[in-house]
Amino acid sequence: MDNLKGKAVEILKTLRENGHQAFFAGGCVRDMLMSREPADYDIATDAHPDEVTAIFPVTFEVGAQFGVVLVVKESHAFEIATFRTEKEYADHRHPRVVEYANAEADVRRRDFTINAMLYDPIDDKLLDLVGGRNDITARVIRTVGDANERLTEDYLRMMRAVRFAARFGYTIEPATLEAIRENARKISDVSNERIGTEILKIFGGPNPHIGLQLLSDTRLLGQILPEVEAMKGVEQPKNFHPEGDVFQHTLLSLEVMDEARSPEFALAVLLHDVGKPPTFTITDRIRFSEHDKVGEELAGGIGRRLRLSNDQIEYIKHLVKSHMRFMAVREMRQSTLKRFLRDQVFDDVLELHRIDCLSSHRNLETWEFCKQKLQELGEEHIAPPRLLTGKHLIELGYEPGPLFKQMLSSVEDAQLEDRLHTTEEAIAFVLREFGDREHE
Repeated sequence: MDNLKGKAVEILKTLRENGHQAFFAGGCVRDMLMSREPADYDIATDAHPDEVTAIFPVTFEVGAQFGVVLVVKESHAFEIATFRTEKEYADHRHPRVVEYANAEADVRRRDFTINAMLYDPIDDKLLDLVGGRNDITARVIRTVGDANERLTEDYLRMMRAVRFAARFGYTIEPATLEAIRENARKISDVSNERIGTEILKIFGGPNPHIGLQLLSDTRLLGQILPEVEAMKGVEQPKNFHPEGDVFQHTLLSLEVMDEARSPEFALAVLLHDVGKPPTFTITDRIRFSEHDKVGEELAGGIGRRLRLSNDQIEYIKHLVKSHMRFMAVREMRQSTLKRFLRDQVFDDVLELHRIDCLSSHRNLETWEFCKQKLQELGEEHIAPPRLLTGKHLIELGYEPGPLFKQMLSSVEDAQLEDRLHTTEEAIAFVLREFGDREHE
């Protein structure tokens, strides 16, 4: 028995010794039945919050109005929830009426059958009143009871259904799927911040391509990410994109992405071609002129709408903006190439390029070229110490101002192109190119 589970079992035993029912509940039971290691162990009990706080020495009432108390045991906090029913969801999230109940009533208020089982680890007994175990065997996501009723209680459950289906590679049971489709427009009742958090979980988790397809199939995509929905049916040049339209390319990109990547990277993959639909034109051939720049702006707007942090937004925008620079990488001046290679997140920029290639023409020559240049040049040549600073320019008699940036950039260009190697050479270069201010 692992240490975390052992602590949770001790809490159960303590509740039992004090005359209460207590079970493992929710996701940890699901994960154990799937032979997965639970990230945490939640406990459901008939003990009321005041009884829980009286039994355990270190507790925090994080949701006492909903019967939830945190019990701290050896520096780890376990969520202890009293069996309850919930009614009258005024804002489609928070119930107006919460009543303490028995185990069966508590199970039947939960969202999906796979999350609605209780387990007694002491007697090794599963309490499954809603068919959760069968649905795990059948690999389906199904609401507990009436689908419309469950979804109306919290419309974010529509996105949670997609997330669980993608995460486990399950299908969504037909009645649940139809209820999501019928209620898809109601996702607008959910705050953008909660939607943004769920999007990060869907695309930052396993099988993000399944997540995208399910968002499309459930009609949620057009409501939460209309810019991605717009990719459907947007043709691409077949010689570069034999895989199909922009939406199909994006699906394939998410499929080949390494699961170890961050949720923010996954969003950059999702949005790297978001600028293509509004820039689609046909002249001599299909073109998407400056779709990287348009995509950068759209990605920024999406990030702000989903209430992502400024750092998250800037990172996603940067990857979207940079993904087309590889087209000119072989023609770049040495200085431009080195600056590109030393991008602070170049590993991610390069990985996005690899994914972009694998989900289209599958030609990795440019990716290999960049990998080779990184190895050949090394850090000392890509980002060498500066030969000249603003202090040097002031000592030479130049006034601080806009010209400083141009002068320092010119010196760095020459340095990166191996035309300057010492500070003395850099000073001579400045005096030659910009004039000697000390003797004017």
